[in-house]
Amino acid sequence: MIPGLARRVKVYCSTTPTDMRKSFDTLGYLVKAEMGRDPLSGELYLFLNKRCTRAKVLFWDGTGLCIFMKRLERGRFAAPWNRTDDGVLTMSTTELTLFLEGSQMVFIGPLSPEDVVPKRVATKDLVVR
Repeated sequence: MIPGLARRVKVYCSTTPTDMRKSFDTLGYLVKAEMGRDPLSGELYLFLNKRCTRAKVLFWDGTGLCIFMKRLERGRFAAPWNRTDDGVLTMSTTELTLFLEGSQMVFIGPLSPEDVVPKRVATKDLVVR
């Protein structure tokens, strides 16, 4: 998988098939135009071809744009456009890993819990003697 990813990094998946001949600049344009996101934000952007046999992940590592590509020799990835009518899906990096491993459970429903937001807890001052 992509090294150095934290659980907090968001993954955005395009729900329209993408020509896998597209490179850095064209995928970056799709991130801006179709997803309304900034390709240099540090988030990950997932694209699939129509047959769901190839996937590309575009991401900014802090020094430049990177593309991770996977081609399946057998089987297909779960098709995101079969799961929503919206233009963009979000997932966690854990779900992205499962997706790239071929799990069909991805996009059926959330596989990961929502981010935990710590709440301020009131405590009494305790005197230790």
